[in-house]
Amino acid sequence: MPPVSPPPPVSPPPPVPPVSPAPPGFSEHEPRELRVLNPATEETVATVPAASAADVDAAVVRAVRAQERWAALAPGDRARLLRRFATAVDSHVEELARLEVREAGHTLGNARWEAGNVRDLLDYAAGGVERLTGRQIPVAGGLDVTLLEPLGVVGVIAPWNFPMPIAAWGTAPALAAGNAVLLKPAETTPLTALRLAELALAAGLPEHLFQVLPGPGPVTGRALVRHPDVPKVVFTGSAAVGRSVLAEGSALLKRVTLELGGKSPNVVFADADLPAALDPFSFLDNAGQDCCARTRILVQREVFDQAREILADALAAVVVGDPADDRTQMGPLISARQLDRVRSYVPEDAPALRGAAPDGPGFWFPPTVLTGERSDSRAAREEIFGPVAVLLPFRDEQDAIRLANDTPHGLSGSIWTWDLGRALRVSAAVRAGNLSVNSHSSVRYSTPFGGFKQSGIGRELGPDALTAFTETKNVFISSASSSTEDPAQ
Repeated sequence: MPPVSPPPPVSPPPPVPPVSPAPPGFSEHEPRELRVLNPATEETVATVPAASAADVDAAVVRAVRAQERWAALAPGDRARLLRRFATAVDSHVEELARLEVREAGHTLGNARWEAGNVRDLLDYAAGGVERLTGRQIPVAGGLDVTLLEPLGVVGVIAPWNFPMPIAAWGTAPALAAGNAVLLKPAETTPLTALRLAELALAAGLPEHLFQVLPGPGPVTGRALVRHPDVPKVVFTGSAAVGRSVLAEGSALLKRVTLELGGKSPNVVFADADLPAALDPFSFLDNAGQDCCARTRILVQREVFDQAREILADALAAVVVGDPADDRTQMGPLISARQLDRVRSYVPEDAPALRGAAPDGPGFWFPPTVLTGERSDSRAAREEIFGPVAVLLPFRDEQDAIRLANDTPHGLSGSIWTWDLGRALRVSAAVRAGNLSVNSHSSVRYSTPFGGFKQSGIGRELGPDALTAFTETKNVFISSASSSTEDPAQ
């Protein structure tokens, strides 16, 4: 391949993607298009053709051919092209962020971070291309080596709560490892995914290597999971759908990575920095539509009343409103359906600390901390996926551990104490994949991410992310001379 030249300029797309004819292959039960709403205004942002099962079949055929060309490139050339993709994203961070605000209702600051996270992850994954190596294993009679080879075509099914970064979590390492990617974005948030595919093509990635297939999960997603030429699927979403993906993929012994729900504890001991520990954005980020949201606030009894006061003042100060305004701290929920779900957990007369939210239009819900719940209540055990947390007291360290583990989930959590020994003991005892001590941070592209229990299977991100998209081939090379070899062997 000739040297890779600087990336060509990439012109921005029209503000609203045009409506094109619905693709062929639909049954009368399959939607022909997806209508994308602005969650803050309920206005239509765009109408996007929906991919049918037949469209998935055709995309797989194209992806297989593109993957063969991609895998044949020298590792250094693949790395340079991925860095060009990262550069293209960097040049369009503001455009991508504002598109995310319109389709997902994210605050502008958060959306800028998300677009930047895609850029950073592409750059990080590109650095792993030339470091993706096997091993030499000592054996008698020759040399034994392992080779890491790409799987082929990878299906990535992304959620609506963080459309850009979570799509990149599967896409970037899969591409870096030499695979093609078919990305199915959520039905409500396909626009940034489509734009990323345009930027990839403009940056020089082979045509059809990275394809975006908007469509409903029961049609487009299921077709990806069932396809025999898609050996791996990465799914992020609800536990119920994750079980279905795992069950259907098992028929083909398909490799599956699942990142599912969470009900993360925020364990606050009496010696903690209380204002930092009780930061309401530990559960209000993205209007609480975050699998890592610290929605179970567990506070030691000695400082429980003080914690209530801090939270009440903090919720009252949260600015909820237009997500396109830089001053806004929390935007709307994604849809009317999600708003109804959140309301079902919070009766109007429930004892609670509450902030304020606009009346509408839009899918608004006020920041809320429920104060009258038991640890075994529905609100305390189920993932609400909205700006709602439950405040519960605990007696001592053992009681805190018991409460923290009293959930079917195990994705994330925080532990707040200045006692290092206690921090180490509690971290070892809490059954969760990502814990932070004196911090609410859960996700870094350079460290592994994933859950225990019903929060998922496998790990994403981190230094080993690329290997999850490879097959290990073992090769033994005999050192015996032909004159000494036993013909019978």
